[in-house]
Amino acid sequence: MSLGDKIGNKAEELGGKAKEAAGSATGNEELRAEGQADQAKAGLKGAVENVKDAAKDLFGK
Repeated sequence: MSLGDKIGNKAEELGGKAKEAAGSATGNEELRAEGQADQAKAGLKGAVENVKDAAKDLFGK
């Protein structure tokens, strides 16, 4: 995973946390759920990149 990908995923995760917190604070369930979805998406992207990195290490490509 490149540094740019890591930074982008972390930014998406933090943005999702902010949305979730704002939604919770204002009682906006749609915004809270959107924040949770953003966090999950960032986590999934990170997991896929980790699998790619592991495969490259395993197969040397």
